[in-house]
Amino acid sequence: MKFSVIFCTYNREKYIYNAMKSIAEQDFSRQDYEIVLVNNNSTDSTESICRQFESDYPQVVFRYFVETNQGLSYARNRGVEESRGDILVFVDDDATVFDRYLSSIASFFDSHPEVNACGGPIVPVYEVDKPRWLSHYTEQLIGGALYEGDKVKPFRNGKYPGGGNSAFRKEVFERYGLFNVELGRKGTGLIGAEEKDLYDRLTRGNEAFYYLPQMGIHHYIPEKKLTEAHFIELTYSIGKSERIRTKAVSEKSYKNRILSECKKWAGSLVLFVGYTLMLSPAKGWKLLQFRWHVTKGLLGK
Repeated sequence: MKFSVIFCTYNREKYIYNAMKSIAEQDFSRQDYEIVLVNNNSTDSTESICRQFESDYPQVVFRYFVETNQGLSYARNRGVEESRGDILVFVDDDATVFDRYLSSIASFFDSHPEVNACGGPIVPVYEVDKPRWLSHYTEQLIGGALYEGDKVKPFRNGKYPGGGNSAFRKEVFERYGLFNVELGRKGTGLIGAEEKDLYDRLTRGNEAFYYLPQMGIHHYIPEKKLTEAHFIELTYSIGKSERIRTKAVSEKSYKNRILSECKKWAGSLVLFVGYTLMLSPAKGWKLLQFRWHVTKGLLGK
């Protein structure tokens, strides 16, 4: 088995079938991959939808598990443990993949035996009109938007693949460990940073991870994710996640992260002025709100 495509899901009945369908309808040999679905205690119709998918695509090797420990990191770790593939591919449960998604990953790993991880573009698809305050920077926050051009290249300057669109050789987890279960979404909570934590470990191990332009996903963004309440909770949770992540490394790492936050404030203030001068003050003001709530979470306020 070459690939294990892992979907970790919690109450995403609206999206999960099409997410798996986008893999099943790839122009790629079904003998070379399996779909591993980890249901993290969903209370909706996820299980029946998965059984329907299994019936609709009998040629696809489909393996279904329930992870009772609540949390995305628990679910991802279960996916790693249950997978039979040499390459583990994580795809968000509210996304669909580009054409030639699997073949692009296969070609890359075959031609780069020294590389152990990669990711690709994330294209937000909004289910309602974009709000006026949405900018390049807040789109990365809300929709996970990621685009690094149309050429294969290593991620640099602290950048890394999105967790919902990433691939690893399985040996990565044997060498660097699993996802940190203190981080990552738990139920409806918005704690994150489990991907950043893993990529930091890879970076310390001198591993390179690459951007593949054809390894892309469409990430669906419902109206709920564009509300003020969601924005406040998400941005505060980013700061809280960074506090947990860096303190787990060392007190020095946490202090360095606070210093970095000061620099980010300076950048946000410059952008606020720039957007205001371009007559888009709502975009600039949202960046200051973003920074404010992140800082509060980082300081534990």
